[in-house]
Amino acid sequence: VYPRFASIVSNSLEADGIEISCVCGGFPSSQTFPEIKTVETALALKDGATEIDTVLPVGYFLAEDYEQVSDEINEIKETGGEETTLKVILETGALQTATNIKKAAMVAMYSGADFIKTSTGKIEPGATPAAVYVMCQAIKDYYNETGRKVGIKVAGGIHTTDDAINYYTIIKEILGEEWLTPNWFRIGASSLANNLLSDIKGTKVSAF
Repeated sequence: VYPRFASIVSNSLEADGIEISCVCGGFPSSQTFPEIKTVETALALKDGATEIDTVLPVGYFLAEDYEQVSDEINEIKETGGEETTLKVILETGALQTATNIKKAAMVAMYSGADFIKTSTGKIEPGATPAAVYVMCQAIKDYYNETGRKVGIKVAGGIHTTDDAINYYTIIKEILGEEWLTPNWFRIGASSLANNLLSDIKGTKVSAF
């Protein structure tokens, strides 16, 4: 949810074990001041957020100002602390090339990302198998270098059961079965969930 709704969710949620994730840092464009990004994050956490999604500042990245990119991500991570899961959205559709996607993934992970995420869903293309393949390779390389596991979230344009199976297979083949848990692999399922349940049950489901 957007940060202003964190308190509503936190105060009304009756189910146990549900994380409250807020998009912070000038979502979806990331075009605001670093100070505002960290304050927005802090306020969301104060109101009950337990996970933070933030967009990698693509403009700085494409200008090759990797230090600024890293500093902004790191400041948001430090605001949340180790107990808060930080998902960094790469916006792979704007990065365009495999080289850029892998480099952005590495910068995000070395700056404190607990998850790297394909896209905001606000621009085209969103998630693609090619981008997810590159991100998985980056996660594998990073893990081999540091011993720290980082999760992956695939989001943006995932509608069908076949889409989900394709991404599931990529993660399984590159990162292995140990990544196939909610701790390390998630799918943005706003339009997928009903279709998936419908295929499982063999009848039209509109639960969400």
